[in-house]
Amino acid sequence: MDLSGKKILLGLTGGIACYKSAEFARAMIREGASVQVVMTDSAQKFITPVTMQALTGHTVFTDSWDDRLENNMPHIDLTRQADLVVIAPCSANFMSKLANGLCDDLLSTLCLARPSHIPFLVAPAMNAEMWKKPATQRNVGQLKADGVQVIGPASGYQACGETGEGRMLEPAQMLEEVIAALQPNYLENRRVLITAGPTFEPIDPVRGITNRSSGKMGYAIARAAREAGASVTLISGPTALETPYGVQRIDVMTAIQMRDAVMSHISKQDIFISVAAVADWRVANASEQKIKKNGNGKTPVLEFAENPDILASIAALPDPPYCVGFAAESEKLKQHAEEKRQKKGIPLLVGNIGHETFGKDDNTLVLFDETGSLELPHGSKQNLARQLIEQIAKRL
Repeated sequence: MDLSGKKILLGLTGGIACYKSAEFARAMIREGASVQVVMTDSAQKFITPVTMQALTGHTVFTDSWDDRLENNMPHIDLTRQADLVVIAPCSANFMSKLANGLCDDLLSTLCLARPSHIPFLVAPAMNAEMWKKPATQRNVGQLKADGVQVIGPASGYQACGETGEGRMLEPAQMLEEVIAALQPNYLENRRVLITAGPTFEPIDPVRGITNRSSGKMGYAIARAAREAGASVTLISGPTALETPYGVQRIDVMTAIQMRDAVMSHISKQDIFISVAAVADWRVANASEQKIKKNGNGKTPVLEFAENPDILASIAALPDPPYCVGFAAESEKLKQHAEEKRQKKGIPLLVGNIGHETFGKDDNTLVLFDETGSLELPHGSKQNLARQLIEQIAKRL
């Protein structure tokens, strides 16, 4: 679980988006977190402390003078126990308090009293007109300058009946932001381009040649890179996977399309990670119409042409990004992977046994570079992806 053992302090301020906070709290708990809720008086007009207490299993705090703590200092004790503080929803009024250091209730006071090393996130929620006003934007700018992570808002239909920017992010999106905030920023301000999934080479309009790659490893790496602070572009072959939150995704089908997409986006990238299982060959005489059986026992003859080597082409550029390749082998992993790394002229290659990992949620990776090999022990693809990102960052 991504938040196993973490203690999250969740603050609620006044807004209809409080209904999302209930599911947000449960989502964090499902990922292993312990969630302590603090509510303002206005928040209690929209959702009750009883609801949040029932969902989290912890007493909800609402009063600066709460004497349940031995020292009667909830604004101190609650933050000293937290790994992260998140305010969701965060109203325009509360952002103004935070930006100006005001503390006239428990939640605003504990925000000012929190230790500076604790990640602090706010999820704005308000009417679109309120959001775009100069005063609100000044406060947002001040919060960011003060090191507060402002997540959202989103744009869309609002409870007031209007449409625009100001909606609080959905619980699943806020969960991703919380998880990312607790990950090391190994790739802060870096640009990363990743390919993932299989390619599909048409035989005719309804048939084609592909492979068993699910795309899960590449998508996990895209998520891990974004969590590490990178700006991530994911070029994906056909998969059924959801786009990782915060990642720009470009869909392609064939190896040629993937090559073209990579070449058009490679400029100014810091890192290129080629995870996609790209077909080595394409059908040179693909039919424009569906090939039908003619009943004479003769089978169609397919002619093949070699696809371009995308990774080798990028590595051969005059000023290439840091290139990482993947090798899905069926045997002799160490021998074939190191040969492939040298052949493609790349600094780092990641190897695995393909048929043991395709479609699965776990994997074992072996990293090959000029110094030798390093095995990342068997584990979930997401945890392996985070370890790989750390290893890449060390080599930059």
